[in-house]
Amino acid sequence: MKFFVGITDSKWFNFLADRMADEANFWRPRSTQQFHAIQVGEPFLFKLHSPADFIVGGGFLVKHEVLPISLAWKAFGEKNGALTFEDFRQNIINLGGGTEFDHRIGCTILAETFFFKNEEWIPSPPDWKGSIMVGKTYDTAMEIGKNLWAEVETRLQRLANKPSLLSAEPKYGAEYLARGRIGQGAFRVLVTDAYTRRCAITAERTLPVLEAGHIKPFSEGGGHLITNGLLLRSDLHTLFDRGYITVTPDLRVEISSRIREEFDNGKEYYKLHGNLLLVQPKDKINLPAREFLQWHNEQKFAS
Repeated sequence: MKFFVGITDSKWFNFLADRMADEANFWRPRSTQQFHAIQVGEPFLFKLHSPADFIVGGGFLVKHEVLPISLAWKAFGEKNGALTFEDFRQNIINLGGGTEFDHRIGCTILAETFFFKNEEWIPSPPDWKGSIMVGKTYDTAMEIGKNLWAEVETRLQRLANKPSLLSAEPKYGAEYLARGRIGQGAFRVLVTDAYTRRCAITAERTLPVLEAGHIKPFSEGGGHLITNGLLLRSDLHTLFDRGYITVTPDLRVEISSRIREEFDNGKEYYKLHGNLLLVQPKDKINLPAREFLQWHNEQKFAS
């Protein structure tokens, strides 16, 4: 197994550790290059900047994406390591990012994050060089990687509230995402990406008004799965959640007569009735699952 040790600062780490965040956006202020050091589901560890040469926690890779900071904040909020959007933006500027309002940053999205207590921090491995600026990949097939991961595993076994971290289930690639252990922020980014940043019903591209929503709410047993998500314009998302709009298992839009009956309006919405979804994920494995659409048709939608 490969894993990555990435360098971060104590301010970002402490902010998330204090809140015991279940996911994190490990961002870089100017990074537009893709991250290929490890695959989806493999571990990504946090190492503090020198002179604090310790590994202090980590998470599991979900995706690397270049995002405008408005979308990164909308998806992750405080899990970007800041209390407010303005704090987040200022942190980016302080670390050399652009000053334009929607500057694009490199986002390494991590799920199932974990944070070690100070007394459990792990010293940097013996081959760590001071010249390393971003991070380093290790492999458990090699002695140093094997020893370092053994130290991490020992600490993970003590995290009783994280029973899934050492699960014997497959962790990597599509298998990892299909287990539904990603957080709300990762769900939003993955659904937004699956629909190529366009509304599934109208193909609207104006990113600030697009929202990634659950077909079956998380609170009612719907997981953070791409197949349980739709990217919708904000008004359509509201109507979908309230049962005025649904999508049938054959991916056609249905508009409830209740809009006309209750609001004496809805002409623009009725134009959409019967239409096939204009935007669908290119990867068919990410299409809305029939079981979730059927649930919404039967339990939420009132014709």
